[in-house]
Amino acid sequence: MTASLLTLLTICLSPSGVPEELIAREQAAIKKTREQLKKIAPEIKEIVFVRRFTYSANHYYTEYINSRWTPGGNLCVLSLETGEVRDLVPQLKDGVFGRFDVSFDAKRVVFGYKASNDTGYRIYEVGVDGKGFRQITFPPADESEIVKKYQNGYHHGTDDMHPCYLADGGIAFISTRCQYGILCDSPDIFTTTVLYRMDADGGNIRKLTNSSVSEASPVMLPDGRLMYTRWEYLDKGAVSVKCLWAMRPDGSGSHEIYAADIALPPTFIYGRAIPDAANKYVVLGTPHCPQNGIGTVIRLDMNSGDMRTREPMTYITPLVDIQAEPGFSFRADLESNWQRDGSGSGPLYKDPYPLSEKHYLVAHKPRGFGEWKDPKGYGLYLLTEGGQSDLIYRDPEISCWQPYPLVPRKTPPVLTGSYDDRLAKKDMAACLITDVYHGMEGVDRGEVKYIRVIEQVPRPWSARRRWGGDVYDQQHPCISKDTHLGLKVLHGVTPVEEDGSAYFKVPADKNISLQLLDENYMAVQTERTYVNYRPGEVRGCIGCHESSGEGPTWNPAGMLALKSGLRSLDPQPGDATATRPLHFPTDVQPVLDRHCTNCHGDKDPEAGMDLTGRMTRFFSASYENLIKERRGGRKDRREPGLVPTIGENHPKTGNVHYLPPKSLGSHASLLMALLSKGKIELADPAKRERLAELMKVHKGVKLEPEEFIRIATWVDTNAQYYGSYFGRRDVQYAEHPNFRPVPTVESALGIPPLPEDER
Repeated sequence: MTASLLTLLTICLSPSGVPEELIAREQAAIKKTREQLKKIAPEIKEIVFVRRFTYSANHYYTEYINSRWTPGGNLCVLSLETGEVRDLVPQLKDGVFGRFDVSFDAKRVVFGYKASNDTGYRIYEVGVDGKGFRQITFPPADESEIVKKYQNGYHHGTDDMHPCYLADGGIAFISTRCQYGILCDSPDIFTTTVLYRMDADGGNIRKLTNSSVSEASPVMLPDGRLMYTRWEYLDKGAVSVKCLWAMRPDGSGSHEIYAADIALPPTFIYGRAIPDAANKYVVLGTPHCPQNGIGTVIRLDMNSGDMRTREPMTYITPLVDIQAEPGFSFRADLESNWQRDGSGSGPLYKDPYPLSEKHYLVAHKPRGFGEWKDPKGYGLYLLTEGGQSDLIYRDPEISCWQPYPLVPRKTPPVLTGSYDDRLAKKDMAACLITDVYHGMEGVDRGEVKYIRVIEQVPRPWSARRRWGGDVYDQQHPCISKDTHLGLKVLHGVTPVEEDGSAYFKVPADKNISLQLLDENYMAVQTERTYVNYRPGEVRGCIGCHESSGEGPTWNPAGMLALKSGLRSLDPQPGDATATRPLHFPTDVQPVLDRHCTNCHGDKDPEAGMDLTGRMTRFFSASYENLIKERRGGRKDRREPGLVPTIGENHPKTGNVHYLPPKSLGSHASLLMALLSKGKIELADPAKRERLAELMKVHKGVKLEPEEFIRIATWVDTNAQYYGSYFGRRDVQYAEHPNFRPVPTVESALGIPPLPEDER
């Protein structure tokens, strides 16, 4: 955009009125852009878009929760021939329009719409001629009860958003019907959205994923997969990873496309496949806050480079970046220094739609058009690689979003997964690993003996606190001290064959993560992400740390795991059941009481290390002495290297890079090296030196194998304290009947153990 046109458009948006001469110049510039667009994509005659005042939410995903209620606008069609705009649903002019999708034959549009401030978003459909308008989703039958029971600063019960047509005739969307709360939200106001699908008429709604934190913007890929943005933090920085995933439209075969190991930008959203460019995508890079999915346009080439690095990324808008959280960074040109701008007064982008590798339709706010949330700042532009932005359409009274060509597309193939009905009836799935050593450096063959199966459990609305206290480090309620924010549950172990293969059952519709264990049940490597397996799904993977482009290499005749048959998960030694809570007071404290508290008691403890179960405000003396302090509140740390952990909130941005085997957990733990009596060789020289000193004064400490495994499991799962989301925590409630109950398997998995009025 030229400087004169920028000045012109700034004047056009000013309240003082616009001279006719400037209006004529603006129209001339728009005409030139449309002529350019006609050469680039002559098949595009019309563009569908949304007119809506800019959202003002404080996070990339909270537009439906805490954006100001500013109704107005419509779902619109722009004629590139005449410049005329028609509203498709003028009867809905008094609400707010969300995201939409165009059918493959370009005859219908499905969209999200919010009718009033006191109702949630619902999904509707209309023909491109304005006919056939219908509502597809409706509030759940118990919506009023949901509002009454769980309302907590959240203005209604549920929301259905981001619809997407599927190749089989169904519709995918995101929804809060899962009734989960965002893990790093201590007031428990922010709600999680996960992927759902339904039939074309709105029937047969079913959940496809089970993430603890939000998913967004599903879109069909030409090969039949459904791509979407998944926010995850499983032993990672809490705001760093909103990455691109894909799966079949039935929810099976989910896998990462990109960004699970990329810290900045924190958010990769609104991804789309670039036409006629295999494994190339466009995506928007945004901050986590304080905005609504606005940022810089990035092209991904997954054919080149390591997917665990930034190498696949090319900035289409190289003058805009997110180099820290929160806010934006801008520069005047490629030679200038970057400038931080939390208010977003520089150029910003949203909703990139690829026409080719070099050209994109995009919503854009140029520099000089206000801050990121300016209600009228965004128009529709043609974006060219390098950042050239040319105006296609602007409404001076309201922002414009999501330009989408009204052109028929080829319907992708209908993909379905491989299912075992017997497993499906038991809500189980099957996982086949061909070789756990694939992609894992520094581990000798034969060293891995078992696989441990862990689940990250979403926090249900039923765990919402109606009383004060119980909040620590943004956790509602607290699960750990300065480690992870989401609850973990153990589902047991399975053996690894001599050739590195394993074939075992896992719970379906859960967030399943795997750990590779040595003969002493200590973690050699940990999967710091998760997979949702659908009921009855049978899927395989190569091994540890494979790239997304790799698929399983099947050799059924020679694979020992297949010869052994599908295994159920087994209890760890000392456990009565395979599935159990991970609860420090019952797992770890009894071992400390038996072996440690004679010297490390609460009165004049050796080395000042109190390892008793004496209650602190939220936890216990032993737990707080063993866990690294990350918040700067304590200055009396005796042994900060005893239990290495990852703090998901410290730092929030970061902690996402790949960690080599044995660099975290038991094999890096001073405590475990002390207890192992020589089974662990610490890599850190300083830790080895300290270990020698500690060994001299702890010669008499000898754990039973089952006790050792309990401590190792606690260390390897990032040192969780509480085994469920239920029960009062704060010591002020010590006399309450529901104070720190021992969790059951059911309560650990999110099932309320008590009626609401007894909690």
